[in-house]
Amino acid sequence: MPELTPAERRSLKARAHRLKPVVRTGEAGLSAAVMAEIDRQLTCHGLIKVRLTAADRKERAALAQALEAALGANLVQRIGRILVLFRPKPEGSPAPPGR
Repeated sequence: MPELTPAERRSLKARAHRLKPVVRTGEAGLSAAVMAEIDRQLTCHGLIKVRLTAADRKERAALAQALEAALGANLVQRIGRILVLFRPKPEGSPAPPGR
């Protein structure tokens, strides 16, 4: 995934401000089910928030990097336990309901 420009990152942060987290990691961390759900949400929405329950700051940073690498997404912003991830929606993907 190509790196976001500062202008793109700023625009995505503004769009993400009103969003609520759509996925929450559990005590098991990034299980296969959680990764699949994040992937599904990125495909459907393109821009999502994820809430991490990991207690340690370094662990949360490692999880964010793992998500970026595994899903081909860009980390737009990380504030505390909330990650904002972006991956362009594939051509022809259906619009999410209510948007």
